[in-house]
Amino acid sequence: MDSRFSQAFLNQYTIPIDLLLILGIICFFKIPKEKRANIHYWLPFLILGYTVVYENMGAYTNYDFEFKKSVNAYLGNYEFPQFNLWLYNITKRQIEVILYLMLIKTWLHPSKKKYINWMIYAFIAVVCTLQVSGIESLYLNQPIIFALGANLILAGSGLYFIEMITHNQYLESNPFRLVSFWQMTIILFTFSLKYISSVALLYLFEVNPVLGKSLQDISYLMSLCTLGVLIVAIASPLFPRIFEKEPSLEFLS
Repeated sequence: MDSRFSQAFLNQYTIPIDLLLILGIICFFKIPKEKRANIHYWLPFLILGYTVVYENMGAYTNYDFEFKKSVNAYLGNYEFPQFNLWLYNITKRQIEVILYLMLIKTWLHPSKKKYINWMIYAFIAVVCTLQVSGIESLYLNQPIIFALGANLILAGSGLYFIEMITHNQYLESNPFRLVSFWQMTIILFTFSLKYISSVALLYLFEVNPVLGKSLQDISYLMSLCTLGVLIVAIASPLFPRIFEKEPSLEFLS
């Protein structure tokens, strides 16, 4: 087998996420048909599938250098043809942020959903402005866009936890038996860690490569945990004795 193929697709991150997708597909099609049309189940499934697809696409760009080089050339990047930042800028730092904001929105009281809408519109406007103006190129690091996206996710998570300590429906429930609690907790920790590591990672790799590698591995692990919690959300109807009815569903009833 081609060593480049093995290095790109058969590594400690790509294999687990592919297995998680298979598990997610099994769980999604085992839940009742009417549940699959519910946004609380199909949106986590969409995010899971979307994440695995773009991560495998990233692996492919590392395997097929000529393809990566041609895309960079099309974007005007002749200096760093080995970069695939354009892929992760679009999929991970832009579209994924919008998907997670939509996920957070599903767990909020209707009166607070408008704040997430404003966040999404503002994020799209800023992203388009920064890229069209050339302030942040599509094929290079986009620290402003990344920081804005991460902070919006953290702010959205904060809205959920504020709701948890102010609404009677949440106060009367056991948070450890709520899918939303686990989703928001893992999202909060994952994006907080990514935000911190993005600032310090390059510096750590220069002064302490071992610590930098450890921080990167923790970030990968948290990403896997996030996908795992999405699967838990998808499979939750199969375990009614473990999970309680979400208060956000009572808001809408």
